[in-house]
Amino acid sequence: MKKRLYTSIMIMAVLVLAFILKMLVSNYFFDALILFVVCIATLECSRVFTKLGMYNYQIFATIFPALLLIINLIGVNFDASIGITFTILLDIALILVCFGGAFIFGLLYKSKTRNEMRIRKLDKSTTITKFSFNKAFNTALIFIYPSLFLMMMNFLNHFDSLSTSFSKVGEFGGYLSFVALLFVFLIPIFTDTFGYLMGSLIEGKKLAPSVSPNKHISGAIGGSLWCTLLCVCVYLILNAIPSLSTIFTSAGFAFWHVLIIALIGSVICQLGDLLESFLKRKAGIKDSGKILPGHGGMLDRFDSYIFIVPYLLLAFSILVLVI
Repeated sequence: MKKRLYTSIMIMAVLVLAFILKMLVSNYFFDALILFVVCIATLECSRVFTKLGMYNYQIFATIFPALLLIINLIGVNFDASIGITFTILLDIALILVCFGGAFIFGLLYKSKTRNEMRIRKLDKSTTITKFSFNKAFNTALIFIYPSLFLMMMNFLNHFDSLSTSFSKVGEFGGYLSFVALLFVFLIPIFTDTFGYLMGSLIEGKKLAPSVSPNKHISGAIGGSLWCTLLCVCVYLILNAIPSLSTIFTSAGFAFWHVLIIALIGSVICQLGDLLESFLKRKAGIKDSGKILPGHGGMLDRFDSYIFIVPYLLLAFSILVLVI
């Protein structure tokens, strides 16, 4: 328990420092933090997939987030000529190209591929072409989960710069990216914390005993309700600060927007957590890694963020375009 507490304090300290550097120095400090987290989470995901028998190119998967970062930053800096939609399409195109490259790599180095098949003790009916395709496909899945989804945080980090994609973004006083990232982290933190507390206090029927035996329905509902309430409180606090109130008031950002975003986001967080728990249970492991004492791996800590990042990117994009 002490290890978990100390690690949580360390994570919060790093996160606060990243926000301070983002606001006072440059957005790129947050990009660096995102890249570090995603690379390690991707490495751990690659290992989990391997334990599941979903063999993949571990090194290729681990460095892929860096390629996404390059494309995303190009898209951000050339938003006037590229736009966020086209940048995301470039990300998808990169995944397809890398998938094809990985497949061709397996075919070109037949002796290496054949040796791996022997080590893996695969069925003799499995051909080199089939194994190479499956390995490339599994790697492409990791390109998407968690890499692509988490690296979309780059767009939220630079949201205030996307004035061409979102013409009304200037009405938020330059703080929209701060608010978006704040909710990216607050929603999972509130949901996980109060889901654990409510589940421990009330207990009752298990949520998904075959996947995550320690989670209760009471915790899932309580976590979502408390998350929604606290996010609305954060909105009210920010709205009461004169220098920050323009983020919401001048652009018509109402409290019910926050309520809906937080409620749906909380449910999405829990789905992300359950999916990773399912993968670990199928792989026969407790944690995806050991880099965070008391928490396990980076993937264990950020599994709730994988789906909420693209969700919040979509939600904030719709709000900016519509309200």
